[in-house]
Amino acid sequence: MNIAKRLQRIIARNKSSVVNLDEVFHIPEENIWRNALPYEQIPGPKPLPILGNNWRFIPYIGPYQIENIDKISKDLYQQYGSIVKIDKLFGRPDMLFVFDPDEIENVFRQEDVMPHRPAMPSLNYYKHVYRKEFFGEDAGVIAVHGEKWQKFRSKVNKVMLQPKVTKTYIKPIETIAMEFVQRIDKIRDSNNEVASDFLNELHKWSLESVAKIALDVRLGCLEDHANPDTQKMIDAVNTFFVNVPMLEIRMPFWRVLKDPMIYPRFKTYINALDTIREFKTYINALDTIREICMKYVEAALKNENSEEEQSVLQKVLRLDNNTKTAVILALDMFLVGIDTTSNAVGSILYQLALHQDKQQILFEELSNVLPDKNSEFDERKLDQMVYLKACIKETLRKYPVVIGNGRTTTRDLVIGGYHIPKGVQIIFQHCVISNTEKYFARSDEYVPERWLKSCPYENDVSLSKHHPFASLPFGYGKRMCLGRRFADLEIQTIIAKILRHYEVQYHHRKLDYYVHPMYTPNGPLKLRFIRRS
Repeated sequence: MNIAKRLQRIIARNKSSVVNLDEVFHIPEENIWRNALPYEQIPGPKPLPILGNNWRFIPYIGPYQIENIDKISKDLYQQYGSIVKIDKLFGRPDMLFVFDPDEIENVFRQEDVMPHRPAMPSLNYYKHVYRKEFFGEDAGVIAVHGEKWQKFRSKVNKVMLQPKVTKTYIKPIETIAMEFVQRIDKIRDSNNEVASDFLNELHKWSLESVAKIALDVRLGCLEDHANPDTQKMIDAVNTFFVNVPMLEIRMPFWRVLKDPMIYPRFKTYINALDTIREFKTYINALDTIREICMKYVEAALKNENSEEEQSVLQKVLRLDNNTKTAVILALDMFLVGIDTTSNAVGSILYQLALHQDKQQILFEELSNVLPDKNSEFDERKLDQMVYLKACIKETLRKYPVVIGNGRTTTRDLVIGGYHIPKGVQIIFQHCVISNTEKYFARSDEYVPERWLKSCPYENDVSLSKHHPFASLPFGYGKRMCLGRRFADLEIQTIIAKILRHYEVQYHHRKLDYYVHPMYTPNGPLKLRFIRRS
């Protein structure tokens, strides 16, 4: 809690402007607990008898439709304030929305050695029950918690989070980016416009990039007659993400299947049970991802590359000498590394098309760093592209691909002045916070300059000042996105290559954003790519 808030609360409590400064700058822990308000007093929508609050998420009936969760979160903030509780949710923990970056920082700073991230119990079931014979004890980092998570993460951190490792992939990622630039030439129509399925083309680029990084294999996703596994994998990943919120937020009837002895009894009737049809689709999608991934893992294990050219799988094998660890990490990379990156790139291109003045500034920077549009990348050139990074950060501030993250409390905490019990799911809805004037000046404007060390708007000092926990598109702390460095490299490279070769325009109605399954423009990205001379 910052000093100003602490001072305000002490004054309010004492009903006096005379305050002991020791109390302002240091509040004993016992006082924090003594003054904490009961959990039951946290404001939020009231549950109905029997139905609780689950009814709010029922399709066509409830007011909380998943694709509009960004707008719902904003309404919760405006109606109830900086801390909001949605309780009495059948089959899942209470949800606590926190819209205060001071309190978010407070939670992160206090987190345990093994923080619990409230992520996908259905995936936990898939890994630890349904396909336990495949995953065993090393189930990866996604939907895994406790000592198993810590053990696995410690094995792969050296490969995934070291900058020097990421830099070894600059050349292959650049090669794939250039192939995508060439593909744009092929898929443009006579008006230089791409078709409405352009986002799917970005999925192909992202899948090809992940395959190269994770396995050192080329899938041929960007070829005219693409590998049939390409679209199968993309569709399966999309299905996975679409079904996660449906299974976890709505009435989670799939949990009746969590006992492996019960599941076979349901198998013959599963098609007749509408309530668990989504679960079957979800399981089939995960099986498809696993089967396709394993097909190429087996080929990758036979590759013998120099240390510089090794895939992530090979690097992990060299460090840990455990094939299962390397395979599960590769699978997790395919699972969450495709849709997230491609949707981010689509959103960035769309915003630059809408803001031609910012695109021009970026083009001038790229022209200075890459005098020849076919100039090759290296680490030094990437470091010089500061405005490019600012444009990426600004897009992810306004439109974060994953609109929030969070933690499940592993012990009782005091948050926002309330006593929060163990087992509550805390949600940090950065999409709301980072679009609030309180935390970002001119928050409704697209201003990449706010992220530059030397902001050109000297008359607006507040523009470059923001709370470090008000925008966290990759999360924070021990459970921060494991593939962040690779995602940064992929996004920076593809945007730089496209903008160096094309001017990007958009000539249709302005698109709203929605969650499906990532936070993305709601409509076809019919962008126009004009070749630069």
